[in-house]
Amino acid sequence: MIRLDAAAPGFAGKFTTLVNARREADEDVARNVTHIIKRVRDEGDAAVKDLTRLFDKHDLDQTGWKIDRADCLAAWEGLTPELRDALELAAERIAVYHARQKPEDSDGIDELGIRLGARWRAVDSAGVYVPGGRAAYPSSVLMNAIPAKAAGVRRLVMVTPTPNGEVNPLVLAAAHIAGVDELWRVGGAQAVAALAYGTASIAPVDVVTGPGNAWVAEAKRQLYGVVGIDMVAGPSEIVVVADGKNDPEWIAADLLSQAEHDPTSQSILFTDDAAFADKVAAAVDAQIETLSTAATARASWDANGAIILVPSLVEAIPLCDRLAPEHLELACDDAEGLFDMVHHAGSVFLGRHTPEAVGDYVAGPNHVLPTGRRARFASGLSVLDFMKRTSFLALDEAGLAAIGPAAVALANAEGLPAHARSVAIRLRNQEE
Repeated sequence: MIRLDAAAPGFAGKFTTLVNARREADEDVARNVTHIIKRVRDEGDAAVKDLTRLFDKHDLDQTGWKIDRADCLAAWEGLTPELRDALELAAERIAVYHARQKPEDSDGIDELGIRLGARWRAVDSAGVYVPGGRAAYPSSVLMNAIPAKAAGVRRLVMVTPTPNGEVNPLVLAAAHIAGVDELWRVGGAQAVAALAYGTASIAPVDVVTGPGNAWVAEAKRQLYGVVGIDMVAGPSEIVVVADGKNDPEWIAADLLSQAEHDPTSQSILFTDDAAFADKVAAAVDAQIETLSTAATARASWDANGAIILVPSLVEAIPLCDRLAPEHLELACDDAEGLFDMVHHAGSVFLGRHTPEAVGDYVAGPNHVLPTGRRARFASGLSVLDFMKRTSFLALDEAGLAAIGPAAVALANAEGLPAHARSVAIRLRNQEE
């Protein structure tokens, strides 16, 4: 963990180094992913089966390619009442939040009598990738599948790796409540390639969403264009802006909520109180020892954690914008005032009683968010990722007469005579 002071000499250079630091896996996976994609495209099911045996250590022909929906229902019915209630609450809140995102069609006539508009429609099919390696996340099922259903996707396919053929029953239960139509026991880059190109067993989809490891992210990047994607996600990150009125134990827990994800995750605290910074650092060290994820959290905190002292919390916001974090907590008196100044963040959590972790599960907004400074130009997963907009227009003779000559002039200027003739021939007919 590094300590920086914004008032100290050399801070600008050190902070720039922090902003630009690469936290992705050291291995260059691009070449291997390219090979996997080519194999799946050329060999189909045979490649998927072979790669699953290699990476997940089980034979799909023996464990089963597809997980039956009845198994998902059984997993749901086997949950404790507490877990079932928790999943139901999360699903309901996510569904309500994302239903509000569905865009409206537009259709109108302008002052020249020309009809202009746009129509929104869902993609026919979508694939959802749910991690199952280092950890299994039923919350990711809900966050990806429910927006797709809210958009109106007719065929929703889920893929998830099942090491040694085993699948987390919570993931199955979440697939049941989210309304997943197909569930396949495959993961990794080969699963993304299968969803993009299709195989004899798995029909292709139009969009692939969901988080994964570096191989999955690289597969999505390489396959964009063959299939739509939500984003290329990297290691998780959190930035907390907090004053000394906070309980340091609370803030330490917030920082560790992301550190425990992966050794490449990043947790950063901005504060204007040096004594508070010391207390948070001590609390982080103490809390790590109590976690079952201690090894991961320690590796993340030691390699990528940071505590940055600023003269005032207001001065922290431009620095936060440079980081463009996945998650930004504003734990201070004037959280709303600071929020008004924020330009770049995947999701913002306002006030001392709004920990990022509640957003991961039951708050409603999506937890699939841009990482690696991509919040400068990208947004979190939404209903719009499963929809596309088709514009339309309709002209009558008067409308074409009003704007057609300008189109002819521009087409001729661009050296496209057929374009010009397509419009001009209609204008001449009107004159006759």
